[in-house]
Amino acid sequence: MSGPECCSNPPILNPNSGNGHVEKLGGLDTYITGPSDSKLAILMVSEVFGYEAPKLRKLADKVAATGYYVVVPDFLYGDPFALENATRPLPVWLKDHDPNKASEDAQPLIEALKHKGVSAIGAASFCWGAKIVVELAKSRLIQAAVLLHPSFISLDDVKGVNIPIAILGAEIDKYCPPELMKQFEQLLTAELGIDCYIKVFPKVSHGWTIRYNVEDAMAVKAAVEAHQNMLHWFAKHVK
Repeated sequence: MSGPECCSNPPILNPNSGNGHVEKLGGLDTYITGPSDSKLAILMVSEVFGYEAPKLRKLADKVAATGYYVVVPDFLYGDPFALENATRPLPVWLKDHDPNKASEDAQPLIEALKHKGVSAIGAASFCWGAKIVVELAKSRLIQAAVLLHPSFISLDDVKGVNIPIAILGAEIDKYCPPELMKQFEQLLTAELGIDCYIKVFPKVSHGWTIRYNVEDAMAVKAAVEAHQNMLHWFAKHVK
């Protein structure tokens, strides 16, 4: 995940973006939006640019508008990747942000949600966050998962998944190319018998769901379609 695809069209981070608010949840600063009394929650895991990305928060608000209590934790601890910092390129930054550690950090947050009365949890991830959600999908701590243009996951990672999972990929994506998407589908359906939804979006690149160009109508349309696919998956399995 060290090439230009994962960093194209980086967001201008804004801690005040979104309709929600930030509070501590499970020990993590977390953007929270949606009805606080909802029994259904969605955990959204950011890419390398972190939880202050306005398009990510806008999507969280969109999910919350359908009735979910949505949480977007700062698994990066206030240290999102900064493309303009030439002294700390992505491979160096990644050494300080192991998705496996973030998977462990997610567990107290999930316990905090359950303590609030949440009875079912879905989790969605973008790029860097995929490994975190895949690990949660093996633990039965969540009821459904959606991976949007994932990075850092292999067939071996997916073998332990035991809940419904959707994987939305891009036609132009060296981190999760269409060939790998086909292998995921074969493994999940034929070998594991998991309810899954695999879709490759044509003519889009890695990161298209939250780093789209708002002035490009086709890019916006593809992002919105992916968002709807995610919502349909959660409506089916998080209830």
